Amino acid sequence: MDDETPSRPPRRVATTLSHAGRDPSAFHGFINPPVVHASTVLFPSVAANRSRTQRYTYGIHGTPTTDALCDLMNALEGSEGTALTSSGLSACTIALASAVKAGDRALVTDNVYMPTRRFSDSFLTRFGVEIVYFDPLDHAAYEAELAKGAAAVFLEAPGSLTFEMSDIPFLAAKAKAAGAVSMIDNTWATPLFFRPLEHGVDLSIHAATKYLSGHSDLLFGTISGNGQAIANVRKMVSDFGENVGPDDVYAVMRGIRSLKPRMAQVEHSARKVAEWLDADRRVGRVLYPALPGAPGHALWKRDFTGASGLFAITFKGRTEEEIMRFVDSLEIFGIGASWGGFESLATMPKVNAARSATRWPEDEPLVRLNIGLEDPDDLIADLDQAMAHL
Repeated sequence: MDDETPSRPPRRVATTLSHAGRDPSAFHGFINPPVVHASTVLFPSVAANRSRTQRYTYGIHGTPTTDALCDLMNALEGSEGTALTSSGLSACTIALASAVKAGDRALVTDNVYMPTRRFSDSFLTRFGVEIVYFDPLDHAAYEAELAKGAAAVFLEAPGSLTFEMSDIPFLAAKAKAAGAVSMIDNTWATPLFFRPLEHGVDLSIHAATKYLSGHSDLLFGTISGNGQAIANVRKMVSDFGENVGPDDVYAVMRGIRSLKPRMAQVEHSARKVAEWLDADRRVGRVLYPALPGAPGHALWKRDFTGASGLFAITFKGRTEEEIMRFVDSLEIFGIGASWGGFESLATMPKVNAARSATRWPEDEPLVRLNIGLEDPDDLIADLDQAMAHL
């Protein structure tokens, strides 16, 4: 007779969101893990203090609160380890810095988040790291740069501002074959809609400031990965003295518990608004990979399981002044940085200020929209009245 316990099927994501990262039996039955405010941790003896073998040694190196969020992210990402940082930008910069040293080359997608580009150009280059920006859609040029040597490859999909959908499995596989550590800013998709590690990427990065926390009230970053890649990240976090406040950790966990229904509503609303915009003759293009016919739709459909609420629209032939009047006339959409909260936002970025390997058409001004949790019909009405100012 077989005495082996039958294996249980893997839990679906909604169950993981509700149950991962918490152990009520360890905390007297309370459902949520405690918020531990700590710096000093006491040791039972000098020997224990010197050996540093006990689970918690100092507040900056982890508490039950930070462990709970790391366990939750590991369950969502399918990773061995997660590091927590004080912002989405610090997650990007620490991940990149962890993989390079003086004399190395790093390949960075040209449509990367602008502050990540600024760190690469102003910080890494000062310490002897060569930064090469590449067109993520030009595979031949990418492979040619890899052939020259690279320690790290930094990706983002879809691309910041212009939402190009690159072939992440291909880029990651080529990076691995060349001995480079690949990493991706996965904030747009969240772990619900894309799990980078399953597609060959070494490190998955999130600005938890955005969808994971979901309420526009904190700054936070996460980096998840396996093996030596995440070990190097953890060492970098420790060496930099990076730390996150326990109340922010708790707020991120609380936000993640409702991630699935929030993202379902965001996706529903974004699709409805994007389809309306796509049918409006006043709009040039809708840069939303989830929209059939949009650039990168086939790759999005192949690799992703859903879409978030951030995309862009273009107005070919319109002047900058006209587009500014349109954005200024919006009543429900706010004008502000960041995205991923409950509120809708609109910005008018200067794309070419954040490009070097590629160029955006100067006669195609762009507006980036974040679709929040408002009623999509109200958002459509707001866009319609604002476009009258065109």
